[in-house]
Amino acid sequence: MNKKTVRDIDVAGKTVLMRVDVNVPFRPGTVEVSDDSRITASLPTLRYLIERKSRVVLCAHLGRPKGKVVDEFRMAPVSKRLCLLLDLPVSQAPDCIGLQVSGAVEELGPGGILMLENLRFHPEEEANDESFARQLASLADFYVNDAFGAAHRAHASIGAVARFLPAVAGLLMESELTHLGGLLGALERPFIAVLGGAKVSDKLAALKKLAPKVDTLMIGGGMAVPFLKAKGYAVGASPLEDDELDAAAEVARQAAGRDQTLLLPKDVVVAAEFSESADHKVVPVDGIPASWRVMDIGPETAAEYEDALRSARTVVWNGTMGVAEWAAFAEGTTRIATALAGMSEATTVIGGGSTAETVSVLGLADKMTHVSTGGGASLELLEGKTLPGVAVLMDKQTESHG
Repeated sequence: MNKKTVRDIDVAGKTVLMRVDVNVPFRPGTVEVSDDSRITASLPTLRYLIERKSRVVLCAHLGRPKGKVVDEFRMAPVSKRLCLLLDLPVSQAPDCIGLQVSGAVEELGPGGILMLENLRFHPEEEANDESFARQLASLADFYVNDAFGAAHRAHASIGAVARFLPAVAGLLMESELTHLGGLLGALERPFIAVLGGAKVSDKLAALKKLAPKVDTLMIGGGMAVPFLKAKGYAVGASPLEDDELDAAAEVARQAAGRDQTLLLPKDVVVAAEFSESADHKVVPVDGIPASWRVMDIGPETAAEYEDALRSARTVVWNGTMGVAEWAAFAEGTTRIATALAGMSEATTVIGGGSTAETVSVLGLADKMTHVSTGGGASLELLEGKTLPGVAVLMDKQTESHG
């Protein structure tokens, strides 16, 4: 973590443009936030600024409005929840640029907070437009990026804005880079990586990067399908692409060559169709019916994985073991989460996305060493990629920006 943080600049009494990742879910058909963990994750940085009487201008996005104003993606419900969490007033701007916005910023008192309207209502945001970024930057003296979950996006509020303001990391960003970056450096062994989830192709690059570093690779969820197929098992109607099969076979060959342990399911929960109420049953991996699909790891596999985890000193987990949002296919994920929550002597890092949401829903987040707020960003960091939102921040040894 060689980037300057909000602690390295004098923010007292200054106006700070703070990028946050509050892309939260709502209860279906309402504007009521159903999981505010992404909002609470940025509270430490916010409180740090408020204590120093900074004027805080928050900028963020919600959903995918595709450059148009969409009422269901307005920021007001997030501002309302933030107001409750901080027990402080949070003003809501009508837009994120323009005279009304700059006027609202000027009216902020010391320690005041203004939430800008959804950045993605403007197509210039996702286009990383310099003129749009300059307008955002004109609102403040400093820029603080605390939006790790969006740090892999080269967008105006994440990349281009840092050309016009001194740019530093927030406390959440610092924590993410420290914990996830630590997995690429020295760590305590045995080191186990648990990988699952449905987006297999998204994880292949991270898997190849992580594989040589781990002592044991534990595979579940949709990620297990190409590995099972590569071992010669029929996988029924489970989705599978050729590049996934090739990548899985390569990882398996390399693991064997390095004398690493590669744990794959021995039994799985299969369903007759992809549905919450579908007929389902537990079968050994050599008995998957032709028209059925893998939906979870089975109980024998879960027990083996729990046993293997007990010896670990470092664990990174990204991707659920099954379709965890449906109760019939959540047992494998729940058992892995519960096992990790009980490993108080180990370093347990949860990659963001659905894995983080599951851990939060189970009430186990505070039992983990670190729960990342960014699924895609955490994967790209573990791949060894430089995240655009991190690259633009000032280095510790740099005394000026530009």
